[in-house]
Amino acid sequence: MSSGNDCGPQTLSKPALGEKEAAALVDRVFGLKVSWMRSLPSYDDQNFHVRASAGSAAAGGAAEYVLKITNSEDSRQPDLIEAQTRAMMFLSAEGFPSATPYLTKDGNIMALESGDPGRGSTKYMVRLLTYLPGTPVAKIAANAQILYEIGRLAASLDKVLSEKFHHPSVKSLHRGQFIWNLANVPLLDQYIYALGQNKYRAVVEQVIEQFKGKVIPKLSTFRACINHGDLNDHNILVDSSCASPENPQYRVSGILDFSDMSYGYYVFEVAIAIMYMMIESPDPLSVGGHVLAGFESVVPLTAEERGALFLLVSGRFAQSLVIAAHTALLYPENKEYLTITAKTGWKHLMTMFEVGQEAVEKAWFETAQAYAHRAPA
Repeated sequence: MSSGNDCGPQTLSKPALGEKEAAALVDRVFGLKVSWMRSLPSYDDQNFHVRASAGSAAAGGAAEYVLKITNSEDSRQPDLIEAQTRAMMFLSAEGFPSATPYLTKDGNIMALESGDPGRGSTKYMVRLLTYLPGTPVAKIAANAQILYEIGRLAASLDKVLSEKFHHPSVKSLHRGQFIWNLANVPLLDQYIYALGQNKYRAVVEQVIEQFKGKVIPKLSTFRACINHGDLNDHNILVDSSCASPENPQYRVSGILDFSDMSYGYYVFEVAIAIMYMMIESPDPLSVGGHVLAGFESVVPLTAEERGALFLLVSGRFAQSLVIAAHTALLYPENKEYLTITAKTGWKHLMTMFEVGQEAVEKAWFETAQAYAHRAPA
């Protein structure tokens, strides 16, 4: 859900290729013939689900890919896009369900291209990634079992990236003022005008002030790592095994969208996962304990990290809601996608503050503690 360079949301040049132009791009850059494609939703890039084959269709059947065309601003950061792509390749080799790039005709993992060689000079970074099957978590009734698995996934992913991922481009993940890094909640002051004047704005202002006073001073006590940064309910794909319809057993079949990767802290990742898993839940305040239990089965949190969790989850709600409102002003034609989270996000953030930090944390920590002596249900 990246939104521009490290300085924050801004007017980006979102690609706007038609299907004919996109198909020509796949042929020109990757040497594949497109037999079918459809547009996929995206925050500020352009994505297509593509079925394509080398040469004629008779040459061996078509494979499925995602054509990812990065917005013009982020396309000026090739080291960052390379780090994200190399991380995906590394995770796939480590057994995580991550996409991998189909190489260009020149043998590269990406190419800087104009959308239509005959029109304009704007350049976009283009990648063709393997298509991952599965159902987004947003489309299922998430149960305790998959919430636990998502928590475990979040911790395992950060741990292996931080301990074993080594590539010259990794230094680009030190992203400073990147607006989606949880450490940068205070930067929302610049964009809060997009909310107008209402009770929601007052809550966000409260989140920002508490974050400045209670979280920022503690950052040096948190354990640092590389964060995926956007394990939301649309970026995690699942499939289900044979189990009763009343209690399906899910497994994660795909991890999408590494564009928000940056150096952060372990506790950031679990807070982000909790916030997004709350979005579609009919009982949002219960979600955190299951995700936390899964996370702590791999990386137990310290007392300082646990103590910041409520404000970190609240901070991610604030980031999502404020940045979406700001970006929707810039791109009114994409407002429906940009404000997906806002449909229930405001309600959940307000509920968290009405119930209060102490009661919410008690529910989360008691649920997580109950997993200490049993497997997830």
